[in-house]
Amino acid sequence: MKALISREVGGPEALKLEDLPDPQAGAGQVVVDVKACGVNYPDALIIRDMYQFKPARPFSPGGEISGIVSAVGANVAGFKPGDRILASCGWGGMAEKVAIDAGRVVKIPDAMPYDEAAAFLMTYGTSHHALKDRAKLKAGET
Repeated sequence: MKALISREVGGPEALKLEDLPDPQAGAGQVVVDVKACGVNYPDALIIRDMYQFKPARPFSPGGEISGIVSAVGANVAGFKPGDRILASCGWGGMAEKVAIDAGRVVKIPDAMPYDEAAAFLMTYGTSHHALKDRAKLKAGET
């Protein structure tokens, strides 16, 4: 599979497109064929070692994805190959496939486009947090 890989601290220009072995579903995990990956500010920070999480290199950035479950590991209930999903992976999403803990995966409706699903968690989640928790927006306010 192809993946965008960070092997050294730097900006987007330091990322390399590489061929890697396909991931396997471990216990409690699913493998997702990635259809879309959100690109967010934390992705720019994480490849520069400026984010609160610093994954060991090499790693693929990309904290939120959408796609199709292609394999299910032991002890996973509620998912099967073919399920359309979105997931919060933290990093690893800028790859054709990702193995991820099933608890970080949510099914999406058939009508939801993959690009919207891949941007749903961070983008919409951040907006919701800003309006509800920070601004304490009330009914009738804009």
